[in-house]
Amino acid sequence: METQELTVMPRIGDIAPDFSAVTTKGNIKMSDFAKDKWIVMFSHPADFTPVCTTEMSGFALRKQEFTDLNAELLGLSIDSIHAHLGWVANVKEKTGVYFDFPIIADLDMKVSKLYGMLQPNESETAAVRAVFFIDPNKKIRLIMYYPLNVGRNMDEILRSLKALQTADKFKVALPLDWKPGEKVILPAPRTLDEMEARMADNSLEKVDFYLAKKSL
Repeated sequence: METQELTVMPRIGDIAPDFSAVTTKGNIKMSDFAKDKWIVMFSHPADFTPVCTTEMSGFALRKQEFTDLNAELLGLSIDSIHAHLGWVANVKEKTGVYFDFPIIADLDMKVSKLYGMLQPNESETAAVRAVFFIDPNKKIRLIMYYPLNVGRNMDEILRSLKALQTADKFKVALPLDWKPGEKVILPAPRTLDEMEARMADNSLEKVDFYLAKKSL
């Protein structure tokens, strides 16, 4: 049986691996990029391809929503800076949509390998559709992976970012399908006194002491 080289992938909770790269907005260094902001870094397989064009257009059309959430977009594919610029210009000419955020030119695959975006059973030369949510402390908080032939869901990407920020701000957890404005889950009690106080609190929506929801 042929052995395959394992791809090293950063994990949730890791500090985002540092790198320097050329982008459509100039040179960046991850450790210095978008300080005090969240970063949504996403890879696409290739410029001038159909699914990628729909996805990048989706990010571009909703860029203001990410900006309003104190988040910076950062794209990537294994293409040259010249291919990136040509693709951005082409899409703007044909559709009026402008990819006004940095796109990493990862021709040497350095960043793709560093972040586990190259997955050999899918492709050895194209990055899968990965999304990394990186907080202002440069810690990776959530990772999504999609195959080459399935586009991402922009509503879910934005929902996930809002959920992470809500959980941080209010020290709560979020239930299945949570959306802003819906009830959140309180941390489970850790002492008998906390459990009794929880059960006596009629302002909460309780299934039992371990599962209680409240409105923010």
